[in-house]
Amino acid sequence: MRMKRIDTINVIPFIDIMLVLLVMVLTTATFIRTGLIPVDLPDAKGTAAEHKSTELKLTIQKDGTLMVGEEKTPISLAEFERRVVAGGKEMTVVLYSDKEAAFQNFVGVMDVLKRLGHEQLYIVTDKK
Repeated sequence: MRMKRIDTINVIPFIDIMLVLLVMVLTTATFIRTGLIPVDLPDAKGTAAEHKSTELKLTIQKDGTLMVGEEKTPISLAEFERRVVAGGKEMTVVLYSDKEAAFQNFVGVMDVLKRLGHEQLYIVTDKK
């Protein structure tokens, strides 16, 4: 049996693959640009948001301890929930969380806020 000599290359499959890769790159770049894919969340290059006069400053320390206010008094999650209810929906919660803190502590705070329907939340990050 005689081999057939190939003189041409079909480039249509190559073009199809390149178009699919281009769509994937553009879609991913769009998500990263708009912030839908969080990248290195503790660091931000944005400006500081204006804080309202009624705010509750909550700090999650490295060991998971919740501290409230400038005096840094430790509280429990139940006490945090009581203070959010007492402050009302117009009160702003300002959350400072250590990078090394367990994610479960952050989820607990967010769960309390979601359950209460509280939407006034600032998460403070380092500006680089």
